[in-house]
Amino acid sequence: MQSYSEFLDLSVGFPQEGYSVIDDELYFQDLNLMEMIETYGTPLRFTYLPMISKKIQQAKLLFQTAIIKNNYRGDYKYCYCTKSSHFKHIVEEALKNGIHLETSSAFDMPMIEALEKKGALTKDITVICNGFKTYQYKQYIIDMLHDGYKNIIPILDNKEEFNLYDDEVEMDTPCNLGIRIAAEEQPDSQFYTSRLGVRMEDVIDFYNNKIAANPNFRVKLLHFFINSGITDSPYYWNELEKYVTLYCKFKKINPELDTLDIGGGMPFKDSLVFDFDYEYMVNEIVKRIKEICAEHDVVEPDIITEFGKYTVAEASGILYKVLGRKQQNDREKWLMLDGSFITNLPDVWALNQKYILLPINNWDAEYERVNLGGITCDGQDYYNQEAHMNSVFMPKTRKVQYLGFFNTGAYQEVLSGYGGIHHCLLPSPKHVIIRRNRDETFNFEVFGEEQNSKQVLKILGYTS
Repeated sequence: MQSYSEFLDLSVGFPQEGYSVIDDELYFQDLNLMEMIETYGTPLRFTYLPMISKKIQQAKLLFQTAIIKNNYRGDYKYCYCTKSSHFKHIVEEALKNGIHLETSSAFDMPMIEALEKKGALTKDITVICNGFKTYQYKQYIIDMLHDGYKNIIPILDNKEEFNLYDDEVEMDTPCNLGIRIAAEEQPDSQFYTSRLGVRMEDVIDFYNNKIAANPNFRVKLLHFFINSGITDSPYYWNELEKYVTLYCKFKKINPELDTLDIGGGMPFKDSLVFDFDYEYMVNEIVKRIKEICAEHDVVEPDIITEFGKYTVAEASGILYKVLGRKQQNDREKWLMLDGSFITNLPDVWALNQKYILLPINNWDAEYERVNLGGITCDGQDYYNQEAHMNSVFMPKTRKVQYLGFFNTGAYQEVLSGYGGIHHCLLPSPKHVIIRRNRDETFNFEVFGEEQNSKQVLKILGYTS
């Protein structure tokens, strides 16, 4: 019988970049995961910050290369989509790479002010303010514009949003605005048009009727986001062509327009057989924008992206211990974990999201097909299928077994309610942040201890 190590190598090719097996144990980015488990216990969430900078630098290089290759006359600006992970250590790491930010709700704005006071950013940073805005969100934007954040760009999500800015914004130089286009959804979607943005056919009329004659504002940016993400599909290329064509028409009546925000949606590695040609896609996007602009005799726009998952997903993982094994019938073997998918990795439960799953130890043991069960009493708290195969396989052993889910850094902590209460009152796991010292050694910081019962009881009102 093959060992688990031999089985995985034959199935998908392993080891892969960032992963290695030394003395029967898994290493991630040179991190000894068993050593981390022995030090901090399980369940354990970890974030390896250098991966964030690596991903940003890769994307910036891809766009710079494509711009040079295609003799593209516009510039490229990388914005980090804060909603994928708002944590201070994440945003500060991203900001080290000369990037800008994209926000989606009111509390993003005082977060940016706190970062400015600390010196992590300056008031000339570009901030793309997206979303359907509450009064508080709009007021924060107005206050920060008056406080010297000259490059805050409110992206109008509807026509009425402009009215408050028109009444309240008073600046020496015109305030820059963007308009979001309501994108058409995929043909198999329940909806025909996105709930966000201004209808495509209304954009130019809205500009002519409400903004063009107003000397206090100028529309500098046109924004769109395609829910399916950046994919090499006829749907994506057709949508891109429509929105670049609209940009060209808009540019001819509004010379101030000079930026196209193509949103986010760059995929992250969610499987051991993940195969996405980043270089081809970025080059093709730049090339097609240039070609469409040439057809309309319009200078190419500066390009902005808003990468969230791409930025942070591959920096994090969560490690579990197998608490018990259950043979429930002739074919189904369950490994019961000391955590929950519903509370720790909600996208597994809500979106059927798959992540890279690997054992931490016992790689020399035989392998077997298993189901993974979370510790809640909910029938949906399980994981039994990988993105690259219809089953889950783990080492067949009676020894203590640990396993890890990798590339889980986007949205999971926020969606699971960090610091709050969770399904079946399961505690938030301990969270460790890992940095790299100049001598290539690791620096570990406990960001959050495992939640205790006193904290939970206080939230629920049992104690004061």
